[in-house]
Amino acid sequence: MNIECISVGYLQENCYILDKNNNVLVIDPGDEEDKLIECIGNRKVLGILITHEHFDHIGAVKPLVDKYKCNVYKYKNMNIGENTIGDFKFEVLYMPGHRDDLICFYFKEDNIMFVGDFIFEGSIGRTDLEYGNNEDMKNSIKKILEYKDNITIYPGHGNKTCLDNERDSLKFFYKTL
Repeated sequence: MNIECISVGYLQENCYILDKNNNVLVIDPGDEEDKLIECIGNRKVLGILITHEHFDHIGAVKPLVDKYKCNVYKYKNMNIGENTIGDFKFEVLYMPGHRDDLICFYFKEDNIMFVGDFIFEGSIGRTDLEYGNNEDMKNSIKKILEYKDNITIYPGHGNKTCLDNERDSLKFFYKTL
């Protein structure tokens, strides 16, 4: 699988375009639909995956759906657990805290996870915004720490990281929430 990260909008949100054999999934198209359409090119869009519904993660959804006639997959219409779209196989993990609809997409075969604003390099998502909750974040951190693999983490903002590099900071946040 090929992964392209396009930073969009004034909050520099990471939109990801996943490609397998010219079929793509778009994760969190937050803004700048023209930039995203140019990047997608002539490839077939199989769907749009949304980690959570903050404005900076969904701003370009409607124009992309209008252009590509694809489905949008988010917390309200995804199966928690195993999912398949085309050749893409992934697990959906419910990880509320930053927002009550936050889900992560774990591509186990590729050992990668798209986490929206749940985890950042050296930090976690804010819980003081609407629909955020400290106790939910604490429970989500506890769940993610159960994963043993050195999973590459693709966040909604900033640099990618790996779960092993974030374990100490996640344990710190777990204790202080």
